[in-house]
Amino acid sequence: MTKLIGLLLILAMIAQIIKPLGLPGLKRRADFWKLAVVAFALWALTLLLRDFT
Repeated sequence: MTKLIGLLLILAMIAQIIKPLGLPGLKRRADFWKLAVVAFALWALTLLLRDFT
């Protein structure tokens, strides 16, 4: 699951650099760093939930 989330978010970051997604807060190419922050948060949350289950 962690690898799938990482792969999808990396693909979204690449797509954001090539052509912005147009979502609120993701209108410019330079906003790809926001996707990286979301990716890190999801990855950390997944690892924490995996440890407590």
